[in-house]
Amino acid sequence: MSDEIKTLQPQAVWKYFYDLTQIPRPSTKEAAAVAYAKKFGEDLGLETLVDEVGNVIIRKPATPGMENRKGIILQGHLDMVPQANSDTPHDFEKDPIRPRIDGDWVKATGTTLGADNGIGVATTMAILAAKNLKHGPIEALMTIDEETGMTGAVNLKAGMLKGDIFINLDSEEEGEVYVGCAGGTNANITLPIEREPVPAGDQALKITISGLKGGHSGVDIPLERGNSNKIMFRLLYELTHQYGVRIAEIDGGNLRNAIPREAIAVIVVKVQDIANVKASAAAFAKILQNEFSSADPGVTIAVQNTDKPASVLDMDSASKLIKAVYSCPNGVIRMSTDMIGLVETSTNLAIVKSEEKLVFIKCLLRSSVDSAREDLKNMFTCVFSMAGADIMFDGEYPGWKSNMDSQILKEAREVYLNLFGKVPDIKAIHAGLECGILGGVYTNWDMLSVGPTIKFPHSPDEKVNIESVQKFWTFITAILEKAPVK
Repeated sequence: MSDEIKTLQPQAVWKYFYDLTQIPRPSTKEAAAVAYAKKFGEDLGLETLVDEVGNVIIRKPATPGMENRKGIILQGHLDMVPQANSDTPHDFEKDPIRPRIDGDWVKATGTTLGADNGIGVATTMAILAAKNLKHGPIEALMTIDEETGMTGAVNLKAGMLKGDIFINLDSEEEGEVYVGCAGGTNANITLPIEREPVPAGDQALKITISGLKGGHSGVDIPLERGNSNKIMFRLLYELTHQYGVRIAEIDGGNLRNAIPREAIAVIVVKVQDIANVKASAAAFAKILQNEFSSADPGVTIAVQNTDKPASVLDMDSASKLIKAVYSCPNGVIRMSTDMIGLVETSTNLAIVKSEEKLVFIKCLLRSSVDSAREDLKNMFTCVFSMAGADIMFDGEYPGWKSNMDSQILKEAREVYLNLFGKVPDIKAIHAGLECGILGGVYTNWDMLSVGPTIKFPHSPDEKVNIESVQKFWTFITAILEKAPVK
């Protein structure tokens, strides 16, 4: 039963998290979650408002004797990334998530779980509802559309919030405190193509790349997992050179912030070359399984006969497309020289999709160094302009610069040490937290980010560690009690 997670501790956190799993809330489609959060605050008798874009703000007064403490803002996002395995029919706009306990973890059944950032929101709700905690003034900020555009953070107006300390609950490793994050920008590439009739007598084949793990295009990018789009165009490069295959359709990936797990291409090939094309694809699959034996051992390539398409890309269009996508920067570009193990700059070749006259390519570029992000944008412009493509960058958001002298960071270190007998790791994250955007508006904020252990977000393998949720609850509620005096 999916509601068995409500028996876990702390029970209030898991109850609210379960409620959120039952509310469809993919990015830009989280209206039901906004209504749920609004009703929650109002039912508690707390000051509750929804701003112009849909962010929910709930205020809880200080408990007696704590009125002199600095106000703390607890922030999480209401939306989730919609990803499902190909064998799991799921409508993310209508169907609830089916969570389940699997040993020490809570997982979903064939889909993303939404612990990113449902656990953060549920923890905030449990704090707002609790009657036995000590804390100063609390404001809860629940933003919308963090995953695809950070729309809620970008459009939050100055003056809406009153607190001085901002704690983002969207980190994904218990025992770590985050004090910085990468900025990012979207690359939108449009490549014009010309088509021509299918050569007489040619046979159509469908190539399917699948079995990849995917994952978060920032957090999981250093794991060097396979990117289905890069793999597909590597194969198409070889097949066009060896057998002169023609491309009719391409469809790979569906979310900019998820490493693409699947890609499909429809090609046409001379009848006498069909067996060789299938053999080459099978041999290439073995090469990939060797290359990704540790990072992504499940990768598969299937080639099967399919209906003949109406047209194929002409030779010039296909050549430009293949060369541009094959050459496109992808994955880790540079590691940080300031923080061991941290990715500084990366890119994700997220979506490649053909239509009648155009091919659309979408990527997400990340870096904690603004100049490096600009350099990466220039690389993309050079690669795709040579193919005759138009490229536009949008949705740019800043990184969050670390402040190692932060007062709330010092408090958090001391609290964690007293609770668990060790100092937490202080880190930056190669992902786009809302701290950078919001901190640019509320420049007085003292900020940090914490959370429980969540593995493989943005993929159907997403899971949250049960014990870490309990430790996270203990940690965050202790921080509230130790909030500094005004």
